[in-house]
Order: sequence, then structure tokens, then C-alpha cells
Amino acid sequence: MILIQGKGASTGVAIGPLYFYQRAKATIDRYEVADTDAEWQRFKDAQQKAIDQLGELAEKARAEAGDEAALLFETHQMMAEDLDFEETIQGLITENKLNAEAAVTDTAAQFAEMFAAMDDSYMQARAADVKDVSGRILAILTGAVQGGIDSPVPVILAADDLAPSETVQLDKSKILGFVTEGGSGSSHTAILARTMGIPAIIGVGDQLKKEYVGREVIVDGATGVVTVDADADIKVRMLKKQEEIKKRQELLNQLKGKENVTKDGQKVRVFCNIGNPEDVSKVLENDGGGIGLFRSEFLYLGCDDYPTEDYQFEAYKKVLSDMGGKEVVIRTLDIGADKQIEYFNLPKEENPALGNRALRICLNRPEIFKTQLRALYRASAYGKLCIMFPMVTSVWEVREAKKVCEQVKKELTKEGLPFADDVQVGIMIETPAAAVISDRLAREVDFFSCGTNDLTQYTLACDRQNNDLGRFFDPHHPAVLRLLKMVADNAHKNGIWVGICGELGADLALTETFLSIGIDELSVSPRSVLPLRQKIRETTVSVVREKVLRDLMSDETSL
Repeated sequence: MILIQGKGASTGVAIGPLYFYQRAKATIDRYEVADTDAEWQRFKDAQQKAIDQLGELAEKARAEAGDEAALLFETHQMMAEDLDFEETIQGLITENKLNAEAAVTDTAAQFAEMFAAMDDSYMQARAADVKDVSGRILAILTGAVQGGIDSPVPVILAADDLAPSETVQLDKSKILGFVTEGGSGSSHTAILARTMGIPAIIGVGDQLKKEYVGREVIVDGATGVVTVDADADIKVRMLKKQEEIKKRQELLNQLKGKENVTKDGQKVRVFCNIGNPEDVSKVLENDGGGIGLFRSEFLYLGCDDYPTEDYQFEAYKKVLSDMGGKEVVIRTLDIGADKQIEYFNLPKEENPALGNRALRICLNRPEIFKTQLRALYRASAYGKLCIMFPMVTSVWEVREAKKVCEQVKKELTKEGLPFADDVQVGIMIETPAAAVISDRLAREVDFFSCGTNDLTQYTLACDRQNNDLGRFFDPHHPAVLRLLKMVADNAHKNGIWVGICGELGADLALTETFLSIGIDELSVSPRSVLPLRQKIRETTVSVVREKVLRDLMSDETSL
């Protein structure tokens, strides 16, 4: 039996075989083949498998987001079957005696360069399609795994850490839990685990060995302990703990349909954070009052080229329709920093967390911003939409973003396309600058939502992704909490509501603080809704408020 200590990032107990996330090979071998017929057949088999995979993805996309979403994969299917593409590969194999991997690589480079050089923007965009299709065929030829998991049964997934672009492609049905070497509690792997409602442990370092693959492991997200080949006593104890968690959830389920109201009558809205339309089922299952944060960038991360207006429209429409009139806050594109997308061709930055990201990209590249806003406003006809801008630091940024919104509404009106006339526009408060001038910003928008992960990072000058900083990244720091109180006070003075959509929203140790400073909405992972509701219903704010505020503002509080 082997015990590995990490840090719990999502509670719960999971038991299953260990599996390491598999990435595609970075380099392709080149060599001369003797049997060109056999090598050509290798390519044909890989090509057919790629076509079949794309067909399955198209059907899945059609079921989840409509015909427009399926079109991308159908286009890739046609590209994989293109005769010119195929004949070029065949020539390199049969005449030049190149191995299939090298032939596909060379052909992809040739075709991508050819498309990129064309004058027509539509044809230029096909360069990315060629790269994607070729990458899929290469992954099959080299034995790499699309989506990182090739297992007939669900697994405990181990990795160094997972990039946002990798998490979005995971087959969620194959994951019982996560264990990562690095990462942090606010990493995308941890956030995904909490959204899925499965255990996760981060920061185990080099303790996980490749020879553990396939062996049974137990993940305890509460204690941060990974047990490899547990003895009978520990396994019985963990199974019992798993059953207790299940029973506790059954008790919490009795709170479904109940109000989020304190013993002395203070109400707070409890909403959910999601990353894609599939997560809506988790929101409804856990009785979330709405969606307080839909991270729209995951639509971009899941595509190999800029998602079209119609593709985005279908996704937003589905979320709004499925939520049945409940409020949905959709954050506009928030990439940059740790969320990099190749086709955006962003220049490498020394400090990307402080660089060209989020609203800055949208204002610098208005064609991308306008496409998303058109899709959002069109979708607003199907539900109760709120639009939220991330990474705000100045009033002028908000005014410029609102001008684009007005332009979009005028265009849609002229085109006769319907949209709601009551869409609220808000901003994320995730920089100290925004918090400090929140009195001015409140006059420009309908609501604030505080992103506590980044607000903590920028306030404490502490990289949220750096696991080595550990205790230095302290979301409970008085500076962070005082900024939140300032924001809440300024919001209410100007008649707008304020929420929290960062990880702190689900921190039950701070629920009394948030209620005491007047937070109107807490947006959390779906699994956190019912425990948070229980905490709210057990609290008497009038009793705790004076002490909470005194401790928060006291000059004796430990910094």
C-alpha cells in the first residue's frame, strides 16, 4: 500500500484504476519505408478512423447545440476525404517512400500554406481545418489519444496539470476523479472537478509513478490523500465514507425547492458557474437559481478556428432555453494569461496575466467582439440574459464596450432579427483598480460580479497558478475582503446588485461575511448549491453582522 499526500481541491471519495493523461507526440519521426503498399494502407485505415470519429463528433454537436455546431466537424470530414489531399499523401508514400506520418505532416504544411496565401478570407480560414484534420490522422497513426483518455472503463485521471484547451476536450464520462502533480485550487482542472462534482487532488509532485498505471487507487478529496493498492481496512473505511457522503447528499436534496433565506429573513440568490451548455443539467439537478457565470471562452477553446456567430448563437440559445427563464450571466471572451488559443496568434508576453487578455483583446479586435455580441443579443430572445465584461480597470473601457453593444443592437434591428430589450450589462470586479473606482463604475452598469480568484491574485501580487506559493495566496486576506465590502457598498449606493462568482462564493467559512456586507448573489459550482443553501438557512445575520464587520475592519486583524 502506498500513501501520497496532496491538497484536496474538490471533495468526495473516488475509487478506480489510475490512468495518465496521454498527449499527442510533439515530434514526428521520418524514415524510408520498404513496403509502400502496406504504408499506404496504414494511412487509409487512419484516415477512415478519423472520418468515423468526426462523424460521431458531428452527431454529438448536433444533439447538443444544433446543425450549425455540427457543420465544423462535417467540414473536417470532407477535408479528410479530399482527393487532392489524399493523392498528395499517396505520392509521397509510393514515390518518395516516406512513412505515413511524415507524408501527412508535409501535405498538411503544403495545403495550409496554400490556403493561407489565398485572398478569400473563407479559404484562408481553411488552413486551420487542414491542420486539425491532419493532426487527428497523425494522432491515430502515432497511437496518441484524442481527448487524452483511451480506457474502456472510468478512471482516476492523473496528469502534470491540464490546460483549459485540454479540459474542454476530455470525455467526462470516463473520469471518476483527478490527481495532478501541480496546479492550484483555482486551476481549471480543480474548477472542472467541482463543476462535475467529482473528487480532485492537486500538488502531489513527483510522487505519482508511471508504474502505478492500472492499479486501484482511492482519492479522498477532503484530506488530499491518494492511496495506491489500499489494504482491506482502508478500503472498507473509504467505501463507508463514500456511502456517508451519498447519504449527506440525500439529506441536502431535501433542501431542493427551498429559499436561500437566513433565519432573520435576509435573502441571497445562489446561482451556478458553468463552462459549456452540457453543464446546465448539473445546475438544474442541484437546484441552482440561475447561472451567475457562463465562461464563454470554453466555446473558443473547443474550436480549431474562430467560432462563427451562428455556432455561438446556438450554444447561448440552448443554455438560455434550457434554463427556462432563469437568469443567465454570460461572460464575454476571457482568454489570455493561462487560457491561450493558437488561432488567435497572440504574441508571446513576458507577463501574460498583466497583458493582452479578456476585454482588452475584445476592444483591440472589435470584429471578434462584435461577432460574440451579435450571437449573445440574438440568443437573448430565448431567455433572461445578462452580459458581463471581464478584466475591467477603467470607466472608458466599459463605455467603449457599451458602444459596441449599441452598434450591434442597431444592426440587428435593421436586419429584423429579434432580441430582448431588457438585457442587463455588468462587469467583473477582479482588479484592485476596478474595486477602488467601483463608485464610478457602478454608474455605468447594471450589476457587479466579483471574480475572487483574480482579485486575490492581483491584490496580493501572487500567481494563482503557482502551487509553490501555497500559503501566500490567501483569499481570506483582509485586503481582499475589505475590497469586496467597498465594492458592495458602492454597488448599493448606486442602486445595482453585486455578486461573487469566484471560488470564495462556495467557501462556507465566509458565508456570514458575505451576508453581513450585503452580497446579493453567490455563484458557485453546481455541487456547492445545497451545502451553501443549508449554511444560509442556519445563519442569523443580525446576530453575526456587528462582529463580522468589526473583525473585518479592525486594525488588530492579522495581516
